[in-house]
Amino acid sequence: MLHGAAVGWALAALAIALGYLQWGWSGVVLAATMIVFWLLLQFSGALRVLRNAGRAPLGHIDSAVMLNARLQRGQRLPQILALTRSLGVRADGDDGDREVFEWRDAGGDVVRAELVGGKLVRWQLLRAAGAAPPPRSN
Repeated sequence: MLHGAAVGWALAALAIALGYLQWGWSGVVLAATMIVFWLLLQFSGALRVLRNAGRAPLGHIDSAVMLNARLQRGQRLPQILALTRSLGVRADGDDGDREVFEWRDAGGDVVRAELVGGKLVRWQLLRAAGAAPPPRSN
């Protein structure tokens, strides 16, 4: 099964092949132009996320509880940066392919996220001392 970038490259090759079959070399040029435009859009979006995250205080978020609720297994770091609007602080526990980042809110609550291979595998909400306990479910 194809994943992520492989699907994109397969679609790009298909666009070039179809362009050539339909319109010859003009079709190849059109397909290549569309591919370059798509790549520029992706690059621009990534730069926007990084620029916004770079402007905020390092490792600061508005609400750790809200971030904890919005995180999902498999999210990539750019998606997490778009949620936090801040670069995370590297935490102890990094080794090899495993990276650990932390974000803290004004109340002292911390969200610790562990990424393996660039994808979120687990995260934890660490409440500040004296914080209200999470609501109980019935």
